[in-house]
Formats: sequence, C-alpha cells, structure tokens
Amino acid sequence: MLSAFITSKLPSLSRPSTFRQFAKMSTAASNPATYKFNHTMIRIKDPKVSLPFYEKVLGMKVFYESPGGDFTNYFLAFANGFDDADLNKENIRDKLFDREGVLELCHNWGTENDASFKGYASGNEEPGRGFGHICITVDNLEAACKRFDELGVKFKKRPEDGRMRHIAFIYDPDGYWVEIVARSLNASNI
Repeated sequence: MLSAFITSKLPSLSRPSTFRQFAKMSTAASNPATYKFNHTMIRIKDPKVSLPFYEKVLGMKVFYESPGGDFTNYFLAFANGFDDADLNKENIRDKLFDREGVLELCHNWGTENDASFKGYASGNEEPGRGFGHICITVDNLEAACKRFDELGVKFKKRPEDGRMRHIAFIYDPDGYWVEIVARSLNASNI
C-alpha cells in the first residue's frame, strides 16, 4: 500500500533502490516505536459543569489551561507520576505532552450562556456517528458504579445490563460516553 502511494505520488521513488533509501531515511528521522498516544480532544459546553465532573467524579486533574482567541483548552490527566509541585512548574506543558492518557476539553466561549446551543454530537447517535467513547480503568467496577450512583451520575449501561457484565458506561455532562472497565476481569466483582 505504501509502495503504491509512493509510486503514484513520488514517481522518482518508484525504483526499488531509491525506495529503500527513502524508507531508511524516514525511519531514522522519526522512529514510530517512540510514538505515544498523548491525548484526545472533546468539545464542552460549560467548563463550570464539565471540569467538576472530570475532577471530582473521575479523579482527573487539570494540569494545563490554554486560553486562545475565543476558546480555552483544558488538559486533564490522572495524577500518576505528577505531584502538586509539578502543577506550578514552567515545564508542565512539556511534561504533559510527554505522557499518555491526556484528555483535552475545548470550551468555545459563549456556549455556556447560549440558550439556542443544543450541545455537541457525542458521536453515538445519528446523524454523525463516529467518535464513540473514552475509557477509564478502575480497581473495582462494582465499587466505582456504586460511587457514581451516590454522586448522581447518569448511566448509559450498568454492569448488570446486557451480556457484557465486565463494563459500564456513564455519561459526562455533554453526553459523551465514558466506559468504565475493571483493571482485571477478576476485580469486576460482578
């Protein structure tokens, strides 16, 4: 597939020896074995509602806030590997972009006060199916679900619903699905 692409887009690279040289050069310049899945971004209507959900319900922390022209991006992650002193350091942005499992919440200013704004598509309904969900792992699925109940979190799917009894889905304030999975199937207690 890559060979066909290169042949069609870069005819001078269609000779086998040239292709091998190109492949060696691109691999040496950037090694995919060092790549990380750093973050995904979802849009939110109101940070005063969404941030407490991700911080207090799911236990994430806002590590970096980046206001732009008419929007603000909030970068959240679990505190694994960070301490509170890291939150005030000037290099937090570099540290944040060198880790995995970051969630970026993008707030376009004004949506929180716009009565006509109906929210963003979650990706799970028509039209616009696409994005599905984010997923977090927990030590004990049953205990986590009990805690979510106590906090008044709305469920899409409880562990006892359907055939997949080792997972749950909850909604965030913007209607995005958050899958909850036990780190170990033995820890699901279901």
